[in-house]
Amino acid sequence: MKRTLITGITGQDGAYLAAFLLEKGYQVFGTYRRVSTPNFWRLQSLNVLDKVTLIPVDMADMSSLLEAVTLSAPHEIYNLAAQSYVGASFDQPLLTTEIDGSGATRILEIIRHLKKDIKFYQASTSELYGTLKESPQSETTPFWPNSPYAVAKMLSFHNTRIYREAYGIFACNGILFNHESPLRGMEFVTRKISNAVARIKLGLQEKLVLGNLDTKRDWGYAPEYVEAMWMILQYDKPHDFVVATGEAHSVKEFLDEAFEQVNLDPSDFVKTDSLFMRPKDVDLLCGDSSKIKNEIGWKPKTSFRELVKIMVDADLTRWTDYLDGKQFPWDAPNYPDDIKLQKRHVTKQ
Repeated sequence: MKRTLITGITGQDGAYLAAFLLEKGYQVFGTYRRVSTPNFWRLQSLNVLDKVTLIPVDMADMSSLLEAVTLSAPHEIYNLAAQSYVGASFDQPLLTTEIDGSGATRILEIIRHLKKDIKFYQASTSELYGTLKESPQSETTPFWPNSPYAVAKMLSFHNTRIYREAYGIFACNGILFNHESPLRGMEFVTRKISNAVARIKLGLQEKLVLGNLDTKRDWGYAPEYVEAMWMILQYDKPHDFVVATGEAHSVKEFLDEAFEQVNLDPSDFVKTDSLFMRPKDVDLLCGDSSKIKNEIGWKPKTSFRELVKIMVDADLTRWTDYLDGKQFPWDAPNYPDDIKLQKRHVTKQ
């Protein structure tokens, strides 16, 4: 039986990947950050919490990472742990660099010293491209990151490449463009929209406040993207791959489509506020996934419209069940109004 270690198993991708690999017959180990309030709702919602072995790990602590690798003795490691919210990286740039940038290097060092034949997958990101150099973006497009998050991810990207070339480690980067699902965190604009639309439809919320509506992203469906991660590590040689749909849609398009799903006009409920504007944003991300399609055979299946419907329907069902008194693993009821979470305005110079 193959064994795998997933760092950040409690996140959207970690939970979906765990479920996927269990279906493939893997023994799954996962790392999580020890906090006073457990965050296992995604694993519970996919009915896999009791099927995985959890190991508490701090990505900034070499000894805990070493223990996780030693305990799990994995054939494959998927490094998905991160401070994954771009906006928060401007408030916490050093933490983001420590976790997202240096974390991967610590794992690569462990592989180098312990067992070189462990396959390593690094969760890279389309945010690396930053300021537009060309569109669509491929594996050869230059990086010009626009956030501390993207800079940290660029460190892990290049160290993954360097350890592959210098030490012969089977180490790969998956340059995944935005991928969403009902398990997406509430900090992300797609889930913020789908959750608010459901609440507005049910009379639980009056307004939705957003930032830049013109930003365009290449949005795919997360369960399909974790399959791409696995396929990348099954390929006969280590490579870096872009994973994307090849279509770009604006936040406004996502917003309009979500409100259309519940037959409401977004202009009656939505306003923008500079509070949610990033100091430096990425205007357009659209991926060219020709390489992974031609070499491995992966391609997206879920359309943009279908993705929005999946997310809105899921949040509608959750809030309806919640109002009916049902209990189930879920994050939204415990999440405060994000206006109250903001501590300061960011002033552009």
